[in-house]
Amino acid sequence: MSDFARPIELAGYALAALCATLVACGAPMGLPGSDAAGSDSSAPPAGGDSGAPTPIGDFQDGIATYYDATGAGACSFDPSPGDLMVAAMNTPEWRNSAVCGACAEVQGPMGTVTVRIVDRCPECAAGHLDLSREAFARIARLELGRVTTRWRFTSCSVSGPIALKWKDGTNAWWAAIQARDHRVPVDRIEARPSAGGAFRALERQDYNYFIGTNLGPGPFDVRVTASDGQQLTETNVRLGDNLVVPGTQQFR
Repeated sequence: MSDFARPIELAGYALAALCATLVACGAPMGLPGSDAAGSDSSAPPAGGDSGAPTPIGDFQDGIATYYDATGAGACSFDPSPGDLMVAAMNTPEWRNSAVCGACAEVQGPMGTVTVRIVDRCPECAAGHLDLSREAFARIARLELGRVTTRWRFTSCSVSGPIALKWKDGTNAWWAAIQARDHRVPVDRIEARPSAGGAFRALERQDYNYFIGTNLGPGPFDVRVTASDGQQLTETNVRLGDNLVVPGTQQFR
């Protein structure tokens, strides 16, 4: 996070922002952290262009600041120097990393920008997004440092399938996996040996990996459930230390 000063919001604004949070007021269907159920029958066609972003939930009033982002951060994604339209989420709306990879449309004094959530802003209050310097410049003059905004979650404009990333240190006895390049936020990940058996739910961590123990050497069928209940299953996913496995499907 940047070290520039962040003035304390007026008490009235802070209360309004708190009431706008997903935590305080509940998450509409499809927002990160939703408990909506899904089934394999809702899985979208494999691969392809996922189309333009669509809104997920309503606008809320907020604050935007900026920091020197790289695309890496608390979501455990790699740096993305070619795509710095990114942001850090405030702690009240972090939701144990459920917002990682989600996209948000942010309206500011000079325009609108869509950003991908890649980091967490520990000191930010509810409603506050800490944008990359490049994204902030799309909505306001940099010298302002801090501006009021309206923002809402949207689906991400991505082409092609998701990817699955095994964390460094992954092995048959301890494995951690995350989904990447997903159009809508990911709610849960399950795995089972490709040879057969029941799916096992993996435990989400606040650094955006899902952990399982004694899964075996693989390969696995990996079922990914989105926050709106959509599901897709990638089959014969091989296990590997610090390995990225390209997927074959994408959410709608």
